Amino acid sequence: MRVLLQRVSRAEVRVEGRSTGSIGAGFLLLAGFTHTDTAAQVVWMADKISGLRLFSDTEGKMNLGLADVGGAVLVVSQFTLYGDAAKGRRPSFIDAARPEVAVPLYATFIALLRERGLHVETGEFGAMMDVELVNDGPVTLWLEK
Repeated sequence: MRVLLQRVSRAEVRVEGRSTGSIGAGFLLLAGFTHTDTAAQVVWMADKISGLRLFSDTEGKMNLGLADVGGAVLVVSQFTLYGDAAKGRRPSFIDAARPEVAVPLYATFIALLRERGLHVETGEFGAMMDVELVNDGPVTLWLEK
């Protein structure tokens, strides 16, 4: 499982012009799955994300988590995180999980984040999505398990 995490002051995802998810301060998560991913990896990722302290405290140190700042999470499926452009000019997506594997993992990931008390909004799996965000500082992490 791979997640590209961006700390945002706001983010929204739209499908065919309609909003499917929108948050204020929080994390935009682009989540990708490979065919060998397991439920244990998804649990690890949900635990990691829910516990990350990426927001500044009164001293300017990244010491606060989502719950501390009333933040939310916007999760967008992103199979292209498993794109391989090492050869040629067109990436291969052979390592990306097929929908029959990825959809249940994606749904589990969202449910686990919610179980941890986070407000979660989502994109629409498999849809062509427009994602708009306003960065909250240069805070971007690549998480993989």
